[in-house]
Amino acid sequence: MTKGQAISLQKNDGGSLTAVRMGLGWQAAPRRGLFGSRTREIDLDASAVLFADKQPVDVVFFRHLVSDDGSVRHTGDNLVGGVGQGGDDEAILVDLQRLPVHIDQIVFTVNSFTGQTFQEVQNAFCRLVDETNGQELARYTLAGGGAYTAQIMAKVHRVGAGWSMTALGTPANGRTFQDLMPSILPLL
Repeated sequence: MTKGQAISLQKNDGGSLTAVRMGLGWQAAPRRGLFGSRTREIDLDASAVLFADKQPVDVVFFRHLVSDDGSVRHTGDNLVGGVGQGGDDEAILVDLQRLPVHIDQIVFTVNSFTGQTFQEVQNAFCRLVDETNGQELARYTLAGGGAYTAQIMAKVHRVGAGWSMTALGTPANGRTFQDLMPSILPLL
């Protein structure tokens, strides 16, 4: 996917997806030093902010692993990244059938809790997977690092009776999802 691109989350047979996983992955970029290249551990954190009519109503992140209604679940905090060698370092599972009807958007973010910038990160991506069969539906790869500490990666939003995903890839600064709210709201 490219920044701003949207895809429908309808299955090829016309049915709707029932459960999806937003996977996030990253690696620390090697830094050249006096004694060769080395890497530093990077702790990025994935969050999912649930909105109803452009108002945040719940969030799932490393300190609140399950949404209040149980429809969204974080698989746990990864403190270093790169363990999957291209696989997901953190994942958020969304049971689309269990989402309350008033939830109309879920925004996925990734931020550096320790304050390192994306200049120190490489191979960062988010991907949407059909959780029922493991098929990757979409992948958005971050191009290049930057002097920011967060990315508003993507949003999953209701379109009629179904769902759509839009790649956002919007850089921001903040150590937590709360810090990112002023940057998220204009993207809804």
